[in-house]
Amino acid sequence: MYAIVEMAGQQFKVAKDQKVYVHRLDAAEGDQVVFDKVLLLDNDGKVTVGAPVIEGAAVEAKIVKHLKGDKVIVFKKKRRKGYRKKNGHRQSLTEIVVEGIVASGAKKSAAKPKAAPKKAEAPKAEAPAKAAPAKKEAKAAPVGDLSSKTVAELKEMAKAAGISGYSSMKKADLIAALS
Repeated sequence: MYAIVEMAGQQFKVAKDQKVYVHRLDAAEGDQVVFDKVLLLDNDGKVTVGAPVIEGAAVEAKIVKHLKGDKVIVFKKKRRKGYRKKNGHRQSLTEIVVEGIVASGAKKSAAKPKAAPKKAEAPKAEAPAKAAPAKKEAKAAPVGDLSSKTVAELKEMAKAAGISGYSSMKKADLIAALS
């Protein structure tokens, strides 16, 4: 069984008990980490491809140690100009060991918090229903009379129509609300 998973901005093909060097992770040595961006999963010939990720799949790993990679020499030169710059770089890495690949059930705990915001969105859906009668009152004014309205009256009409700012205002909604 192997998986292609995105870890620290890079994609790796991993299997159980494999050592992988990834960009430095913000966790202590010995900590358990879970990577849930699994792009492809192969379970004994049965291949599952995510779009873009596989829901419920995860790779569990343990951080072994933090280290620095090999030195890379960066040498810049412009010929016949006397310009030479020599610089070095050592990448900060984290060594991890893959402890297991979970094919399903990894995101069940994350799915419960997603259900709570849906309840919070329900009152927002009720608010426009209450504002619907106000839209009928705003429709009484013809479009041609808008030039004689004051700014305060126009703001009140927009508020009654459910327009809170430029982001919620569309040309069709504005014409429908003010006509």
